[in-house]
Amino acid sequence: MANAEIQIDPGTRARLLRGATYAAVAVAMALISAKVVAWALTDSVSVLSSLLDSLLDVAASIVNLVAVRHALVPADDEHRFGHGKAEAIAGLVQSAFIAGSALLLFSEAAHRLWNPVPVDNGGIGIAVMILSMALTFVLVQYQRHVVRRTGSVAVGADRLHYMSDFLLNGGVALSLVASIWFDTRIVDPVCGLAIGAWILRGAWRIGRDSLDHLMDRELPDETRARIVAIARAVPDIKDVHDLRTRANGSSIHVQLHLDMDGTLTLNRAHAAADAVEAAIEAAFPGADVIVHMDPENVVEHVRVPLA
Repeated sequence: MANAEIQIDPGTRARLLRGATYAAVAVAMALISAKVVAWALTDSVSVLSSLLDSLLDVAASIVNLVAVRHALVPADDEHRFGHGKAEAIAGLVQSAFIAGSALLLFSEAAHRLWNPVPVDNGGIGIAVMILSMALTFVLVQYQRHVVRRTGSVAVGADRLHYMSDFLLNGGVALSLVASIWFDTRIVDPVCGLAIGAWILRGAWRIGRDSLDHLMDRELPDETRARIVAIARAVPDIKDVHDLRTRANGSSIHVQLHLDMDGTLTLNRAHAAADAVEAAIEAAFPGADVIVHMDPENVVEHVRVPLA
């Protein structure tokens, strides 16, 4: 979900998001080149698993790049709420890519369990995995910085599967060590199966978060409670009801009804409503806030719980 605490100007956000997507594609391309050589020399299913994952990383990161560029397009006449959900669509596509890589890996690892083979040139494979871990670690730290600054769903999903890559490469390195020094051929496919399970778990998390975003899931309870507290703190506001929230990219949309004394003049009630909007927008920069004024103690047909 969008990080409602983020305060960043649009230009800086766009620069950070573009930098993160370009960096992800560049790192994935470099790792593919190294892993193709390593797999050709080692014939290791673990190295193959890492190569497959990097191939899908490139595809997912390119989808991510295109989606982020689209999400940064300002609102227009046909998309009055902006294009932020393109990020969630990218996350959903990434989850499909990642799940596909896990299924391919399961198939190859199961075959090697029945027909284990020795690992050749394991030292080269280990060196490539260490290089992969180093590059991935740097990328993940940069993506972490970008997610903290922007709250991007797409970059957050990208970071999650590159974090999985870091652990995957470490597991591959350990399996190669076991195969070389202890001549345990079964470790290689078993490691491949374990890594596949980890990748599948990551795909589920990314897909779930993306669907929550696309389906307009309410913001976290603590964020909703803060919005209610901000509104109630404004003079002339007796209470708040029918609060609705949702995320759109890294921005949020808030709708709520304000209970006021029915004897207030229209000008005074309008000033209080404006104060609520301003207070929420100050606490959550970039938020789109819509308020409705009600006389207190008036029962409406539809009331949405606050929590």
